[in-house]
Amino acid sequence: MANNKLKVALLPQEIFWGDKEKNLKTLETTLQYIHPDSELLVLPETFSTGFPAGDKESIRPLAERNSGTTIDFIRMLAEKHHIAICGTFIADTGGSLYNRAFFIEPSGEETFADKRHLFTMAGEHKSFSRGYDRLSVRYRGWNITMIVCYDVRFPVWCRNVGNEYDVLIAVANWPKVRVDAWNKLLYARAIENESYLLGVDCRGTDLKGFEYDGSSMALDFKGKNIGVIIDGIAKPEDPHNQSDAVIYATLDKEKLDAFRTKFPAWQDADSFTLSRD
Repeated sequence: MANNKLKVALLPQEIFWGDKEKNLKTLETTLQYIHPDSELLVLPETFSTGFPAGDKESIRPLAERNSGTTIDFIRMLAEKHHIAICGTFIADTGGSLYNRAFFIEPSGEETFADKRHLFTMAGEHKSFSRGYDRLSVRYRGWNITMIVCYDVRFPVWCRNVGNEYDVLIAVANWPKVRVDAWNKLLYARAIENESYLLGVDCRGTDLKGFEYDGSSMALDFKGKNIGVIIDGIAKPEDPHNQSDAVIYATLDKEKLDAFRTKFPAWQDADSFTLSRD
């Protein structure tokens, strides 16, 4: 179904490292208070487990197939709340581990792709296998592409060739100590690709003591922050317990197309071919 406007919600969820049950429960509870007009919910990278530390075999117990606990739960929530949900989870396919992006639609349609650039400074490349394709999906008349955390540092991988996407989603576990780079890179990717950009980081503290402050934003094609933050939504069962902050934005296809027509920088972009090496 074509839709000239897309209403999105960004959830910089607090992650409890290694506690899948608690993280899924957090999401389930928060979804009860997401604005009912929202059509897409963006979660942080590895929202159900946190970005893992340790060797491959110590991480493996957190990994799942595409039909495992995390994705089955997301399918249920997407159908129940009539909303598409995207993020990443730790996947096990044929014995190899992947940081796998997912986009699950209310209809049950699902799209997956594995993270391309593995974060070598944290040893991700020693435990995980890389992916070779970006996640790309057409949802309600919008072309959407998704990248994962470290991917955002590589503009060639993110390049919007011929306006192939209207929205670039970037999800991350990006620690506070380096978050200034994350924020600047999001603005750059939106401006250079003349697209909307939805960037979602997590909150919490990982097993190595790194803090995450949930820096997240919705940017338009000019790099303008268009997100509206709604924070501290009290839950009826406990008025002192507040939900994660949620950032809302409405994306407008007519405005995007008009800007690309008025300022067609994309037509002057350099051509290139990506290697699979």
